[in-house]
Amino acid sequence: MKERDTLDRLIEMLCAERGEEAPVLPDERKADFLRALCNVRPPLPVSEEFLRLQDEYLSACVEERGVVDVDTLDYRAGVALWRGDITRLNADAVVNACNSALLGCFSPLHGCIDNIIHSRAGVQLRLECNDIMHGGEEPNGRVRVTGAYNLPCKHVFHTVGPVVRGKVGARDEKDLASCYVSCMDEAARMGLNTIAFCCISTGEF
Repeated sequence: MKERDTLDRLIEMLCAERGEEAPVLPDERKADFLRALCNVRPPLPVSEEFLRLQDEYLSACVEERGVVDVDTLDYRAGVALWRGDITRLNADAVVNACNSALLGCFSPLHGCIDNIIHSRAGVQLRLECNDIMHGGEEPNGRVRVTGAYNLPCKHVFHTVGPVVRGKVGARDEKDLASCYVSCMDEAARMGLNTIAFCCISTGEF
């Protein structure tokens, strides 16, 4: 199936799920429309056909963007500073600065890292997070581990950083430090060699 036909079918299926007809869209808007539909989709069961087509489409997107091999980065004392799209890295784990619901960002096409990671991993990531959380809220500074699905990494580490309003307090500093330490401790416990951090509590939130 051609990429355009795959997009059309995925959009059609998600619109039908919402009780709507798929709109007629120019080709250049279809990818964003599909992403927006997935962003707002609640963690409900999904058909095998949808997963097959979605994974086929997202795999093609990974190939188009290109995978960055973390072994080729410039490390100093075991740490490399790299600026780019974290969803392209083939690290053992990438860290997602998530919200406390742990379900990903529900705002269509939002620019936060949580939205990007969920969008490129696929709907399976939200489903797994829902199985973990059962409607609860995750406190700041801990880590939850999920699969990576259509990302080139092996795992996604989800951590909730502090949302600072006004002056940064001692609690904010402690919570932020705990995000990094919890993720590194878990990576060590799992025997992972590489973990890629985004900047936590510095973005859209």
